[in-house]
Amino acid sequence: MEDKRLTLSVEETARLLGIGRNLCYARIQTGEITSLKIGRRLLVPKAALEKLLAEPKIINLTLESK
Repeated sequence: MEDKRLTLSVEETARLLGIGRNLCYARIQTGEITSLKIGRRLLVPKAALEKLLAEPKIINLTLESK
């Protein structure tokens, strides 16, 4: 059965990108990964993730220490 959901959880997004959950949350906070909040859930639209991956720009996917 095909998954017809329009959004992914942060954990699913991190797994698809091959990054850690904390880094995914950090990139959502900076706006590099588009998200939306529905109730208490933070979700990443699949269309926004596909657009992010299709764009040729370089993004910094490292977690910088403060």
